[in-house]
Amino acid sequence: MKNYNSILCVDDDEIILLALRRSIQSHFKERFIYETAKNAEEAIETIEDLFKDGIKVVLIISDWQMPGMKGDELLIYIKNNFPGIASIMITGQADEDAKKRVLNEAGAVKIFDKPWNANELFQTIERICEEMKI
Repeated sequence: MKNYNSILCVDDDEIILLALRRSIQSHFKERFIYETAKNAEEAIETIEDLFKDGIKVVLIISDWQMPGMKGDELLIYIKNNFPGIASIMITGQADEDAKKRVLNEAGAVKIFDKPWNANELFQTIERICEEMKI
């Protein structure tokens, strides 16, 4: 049976991006399609491409500090343009105002500080899946 649900990870630091994807993929195995993007613009393009292919993005996990559009702006854009995609922010540098924006305006489920706790991240993803009935 083909999987039509995906998780998108966004971070401009390729090492962190790959570590995040690998960690989630090793835990959730073939339950999702795993995609990555190095910036907000690439993330938006990836979401549009996946939707065209009939693949639902159920979760976006984004860094805050990236060149161009910051993570809080990206997650607000996602909420306004792609309702139904849950979001999590993982950051090492976001200020309190940015964190409040992510929670209040983007409706993020949770914000994790780097380095993140993998088990707590997995539990948060499981909770999102339960709420979405995935």
